[in-house]
Amino acid sequence: MRDYKLEYIKRVEFIKDLVTSTNATGIVYGNSGGKDSALVGILCKKACENTLGIIMPCFSKRNYHEDMADGREVAEQFNIETRIIDITDVRELAVKSISSVTTPSDTALANIAPRLRMTALYTVATSENRLVAGTGNRSEAYMGYFTKWGDGAYDFNPIADLTVTEIYEFLEFLDAPKNIIQKSPSAGLFDGQTDETEMGISYDSIDCFLFTGEANPEEKKIIDCYHEKSKHKRCMPIIYEG
Repeated sequence: MRDYKLEYIKRVEFIKDLVTSTNATGIVYGNSGGKDSALVGILCKKACENTLGIIMPCFSKRNYHEDMADGREVAEQFNIETRIIDITDVRELAVKSISSVTTPSDTALANIAPRLRMTALYTVATSENRLVAGTGNRSEAYMGYFTKWGDGAYDFNPIADLTVTEIYEFLEFLDAPKNIIQKSPSAGLFDGQTDETEMGISYDSIDCFLFTGEANPEEKKIIDCYHEKSKHKRCMPIIYEG
């Protein structure tokens, strides 16, 4: 297990130095009510008083109830400023407009909300001279379980090297709200969605593979498949160099 007291000190210092070196006056991040955004918010607030968490409900009932309540709870406990931007109407308009020229796939439709959230975060960041903090973890990155140019877009990420297992351990160390630690991880893209059900594998199994390189044949097949097909998400765009 990591020394989370030391991890806390080092990551807060990293964020402080970044804010200073970029001449930013604050930080903004998406407060989803989940484990990753909770940890990012806590770290950023400790490093920078002017940290803003934006709750951006869209479409699914969970966004408006459990996730919003959990997002508010962690923000209140750690004194993080919170604003709400409801993007449901914007998503519906986007779907309607795009559907006039093509038939969007289920995956394409699911990715609209994360990309709209990215747009909202960068609009606020640019308007208020803030840095956008990313909230993705190592486990999701390896599996490619994030939206390209959505939650995969940010100025910096203070938790990118931490697995889901370590995220939970860190939150326990910080005494974060229990519901955030105990509830099933979900991107909240649609009602009933959970990360592990959608991927067909548990985070425990993914993290075990990342820590030890070991997995049973069925799990290894799933991990390899997700990692290979998402390779483009972890690379810079392909350009012609002449």
